[in-house]
Amino acid sequence: MKPNEQLLQYLWKYKLYPASSLVTTDGREVEVIDPGMQNRDAGPDFFNAKVKIGGQLWAGNVEIHGSSSDWVQHGHHRDKLYNSVILHLAEKVNREIVNEAGWTVPQCRLVVPSSLRENAGFLIHGDSKLPCQSLLCLLPEKLIETYLPRLTAERLERKTGDVFKLLKRFKNSWDEVFYVMLSRNFGFGVNADAFYRLALSLPFNYLLKHQGDIVQLEALLFGQAGFLDEPEPSERDDYWLKLREEYRFLKAKYSLKSLEGAPFKRLRVRPRSFPELRIAQMASLLHFSGRLFSVILKEETYNGMLAYFKTEPSSYWKTHFAFGKASKETPKRMGKGSVEGIVINTVAPILFAYGTSLSDETYRERAIHFLESTKPEKNATVKTFENGGVIPRNGADTQALIQLAREYCDKRKCFYCRIGHALLSSGEKPIATVETGR
Repeated sequence: MKPNEQLLQYLWKYKLYPASSLVTTDGREVEVIDPGMQNRDAGPDFFNAKVKIGGQLWAGNVEIHGSSSDWVQHGHHRDKLYNSVILHLAEKVNREIVNEAGWTVPQCRLVVPSSLRENAGFLIHGDSKLPCQSLLCLLPEKLIETYLPRLTAERLERKTGDVFKLLKRFKNSWDEVFYVMLSRNFGFGVNADAFYRLALSLPFNYLLKHQGDIVQLEALLFGQAGFLDEPEPSERDDYWLKLREEYRFLKAKYSLKSLEGAPFKRLRVRPRSFPELRIAQMASLLHFSGRLFSVILKEETYNGMLAYFKTEPSSYWKTHFAFGKASKETPKRMGKGSVEGIVINTVAPILFAYGTSLSDETYRERAIHFLESTKPEKNATVKTFENGGVIPRNGADTQALIQLAREYCDKRKCFYCRIGHALLSSGEKPIATVETGR
């Protein structure tokens, strides 16, 4: 949809036009009882509107265009869906409107107040990634505070759609879906895709069969990841040789094919985030917990959830971050920040999706509670909002800000955003002058 049409729809929805300006092209006054419900799918722009045209009450749909000629250009004159339109609105009226049934549709010219047009242009066409950043301080704290929970829910609902797609792919196996999502999360950004490919190449059921043997678990995971296909470490590494021997047997048993092309990255990755250590941590988690999805369904407390992910990898990793390179002995369990990242990006979304699938609010509420228990995430998106004075309190808030940025700010959907609406409808003074102090 063109930005101008978005502006016209916004104008109509919130009745921001001069009331006296609504007159049909044949001179009849229009009184709006109800602008109708906005439709973002196929069909007229607003459903079930109620208007009086020349004193006569009409109930039906409303269509809005930049120009009257768009009615024909979009093919509405041949579409029965538009026979229910009782009023056509356009900023530029340049032709008569006739529907598929041959009836002339009443139409009005929508007048856009200059201040609203200027404000909308400032937000939608601004060069900044977050055009309203310098204006956020003008808004009541309560407005943003009450908007964030809605955005958190929106983000979880979007992620629920992703979970359902995976469920379809894996024949409704929640265990498999959680394993795939968790594996991707273990890549922590830079190696997320590589870990995702690893999970797809190694069915969860195979790992379950070897849950009781940490060596076999590591052999399967490291072997499939390609770390046991590499040349032998320069320093003799008996553990690497043991894993390779074990993997060769398991690879033949399950007809496995390891990943090719060395997909895992180490450049600018801290040792504690090396892919080898992350794989060892994942193997340890599978070794101690097995069916992880069942575990998270049973755990009701946040601290209890964190405890499940703080397992210590096998003894080899106490003195290694990678194969063939001994280091000072240190604990190698995941830090709290990493575990919270898993809660935010894997545990909470799948709990919310599971609750949605069962229509059970218990799991959905628990997902939100877990998010609210985590510390705020640190990333460029969150930093942008912080610079505008929006300080997140927890992971639920940062997920809300990510949703706001990706689904509204980046797409310039200011007309659909509560913050955008508050700024656009705040008064006649153009917001650009507020920012510059003119």
